[in-house]
Amino acid sequence: MSTLKITGLSGGLSSPSRTLSLVELALGRISAQAAAGGLANDTQLIDIAALEGIGALRSRPAGDAVEAALRAVEEADLLIVGSPVYKGSYSGLFKHFVDFLDYGGLVGLPVALLATGGSERHALVIEHQLRPLFAFFQAQPLGTGAFFTERDFANGAVAAGPSAVRFDRLVDEAVHALGSRRYLRATVERAA
Repeated sequence: MSTLKITGLSGGLSSPSRTLSLVELALGRISAQAAAGGLANDTQLIDIAALEGIGALRSRPAGDAVEAALRAVEEADLLIVGSPVYKGSYSGLFKHFVDFLDYGGLVGLPVALLATGGSERHALVIEHQLRPLFAFFQAQPLGTGAFFTERDFANGAVAAGPSAVRFDRLVDEAVHALGSRRYLRATVERAA
């Protein structure tokens, strides 16, 4: 059975980035829980802000690092996406990166949606911005998305309470989606 690919994609712009830390935490938890359940996996974390030349990109193929990042997203079995909220939406650099993804490259791909922001008034960014963006690509956003303020996620840890419950549910849904991907892949391989 082939190894599943889990890709984390952070649209944070600052360094250090709370969003990058959140995506990294989710990537680690999902990978560990999947492995404990017998789902062999490889992980890759992409920090869009660290991709040299991404802001000047106008077409594909791109430079080696950017092209490899785009392919990692398109070839993933699970995508974990995180963006900070700026003026009610995801970051512009995040959208710029997504604009270069192959339209058919995400069809059916399970996507875990994460966002960080300054206050709860931005919490609907997942439902009103991120979910429709990935629906356009015919990806399959997980049922649970998780928005975190600094109170909910700080110093690399999710605060106890509703935030932790929501995060745990997102992790469980992601692992379940990976199991479904493995089953689907095995069925296709047997039929071939």
